[in-house]
Amino acid sequence: MTQGKGFGFGLGKMKELTEAFKKAQQVQQGAKELQDELEQMEIEGSSNDGSVKVVLSGNQEPRRVEISADAVSQGAEALSELVTTAMKDAYNKSTATMRERMEKLTEGLNLPGM
Repeated sequence: MTQGKGFGFGLGKMKELTEAFKKAQQVQQGAKELQDELEQMEIEGSSNDGSVKVVLSGNQEPRRVEISADAVSQGAEALSELVTTAMKDAYNKSTATMRERMEKLTEGLNLPGM
């Protein structure tokens, strides 16, 4: 009588597969929690002189812009540059925060590209 090979998985491979599914479920739950946390965060970026501040959520949703009277008095062109600098600063901080949190979430999983 010949013995069936099934899908080619031995018992050891099934245990590995089960563990992989458990880890995937943990990562999925952690990702949901991380998304909620990022939505609640407020990350501030500012112009070099601090006269303009931009606040984003942890997932780059705009929250507010604060512009000082001094920034307004510099004129439209200068104000535009100050706002752009503050936006870039907030965006960079936000993406760095997101990347850091995702790395913590996936550490030890040996995922390609992470």
